[in-house]
Amino acid sequence: MTASEKVPAKAEQAVGKAAQAAGRATGNETLIAKGHAAEAAGRTREAKESAKDVGH
Repeated sequence: MTASEKVPAKAEQAVGKAAQAAGRATGNETLIAKGHAAEAAGRTREAKESAKDVGH
């Protein structure tokens, strides 16, 4: 995975973690759930890009 492909995946994971933390701090269950979803999407993107590397 090139750096240009890795950055969006890591950023999405970071946004998800931040949203979870904000949700926990405010007691907002919806924000926590959205944070989990964003973090999972980032991990999925990272896995997809890593799989491309293995295939080459």
